[in-house]
Amino acid sequence: MASEVVLLHLLHSPFATRVRIALAEKEVEFESREEDLSNKSPLLLKMNPVNKQIPVLIHKGKPICESLIIVEYIDEVWNHKSPLLPSHPYLRAHARFWGDYIDKKIYPIGRMLWASSDHEVKEASKKELIEIFKVLEGELGDKPYYGGDTFGFVDVALIPYYAFFHTFEMLGNFSFEAEFPKLVSWAKRCMQKTSVSKSLCDQHKVYEVVLELKKKLVVE
Repeated sequence: MASEVVLLHLLHSPFATRVRIALAEKEVEFESREEDLSNKSPLLLKMNPVNKQIPVLIHKGKPICESLIIVEYIDEVWNHKSPLLPSHPYLRAHARFWGDYIDKKIYPIGRMLWASSDHEVKEASKKELIEIFKVLEGELGDKPYYGGDTFGFVDVALIPYYAFFHTFEMLGNFSFEAEFPKLVSWAKRCMQKTSVSKSLCDQHKVYEVVLELKKKLVVE
């Protein structure tokens, strides 16, 4: 029942998008509750009192926090279909490594690109972001998906950023298609999956949201 599963999230958050994709892959019904992070709900503060951030998955009244931890939880609890993590311990560790790499690299550097008004900081952020995506494209190689022939954990971790490609292009003045053709082909392949296409925010809407955030953020 949907009432047994509640997701506290934001539509444009790449972290929340991961959780929506994982739930869709498993065909889990859930109650969607969008949060206003400038006026956090009592439920969010109760369920995630440490970080006070989304996403939070509430399953039978118990909260699970941090997007990749939530994705793993979903994979373990609803293990009847669409496995996201490989069964082999080494391959699981490998997938977790790349999930961690994505978490530590893309959002922090991307945020510097769109938040900073300093030209040198923006250029350095753009250069580093391009290097990050080159590394990720290298890891993908000629495989259909990061785990091989099937959509999995690393794909779930990375594909939400496809909604930010337009933003990175506009603010960084570069082309994903020109710089990372294999990565773009992978993203389009992922978007053919209903679980992905219905979970991602429109790229132009994300750009509008980021421009609004840009007005509020100050990078020291």
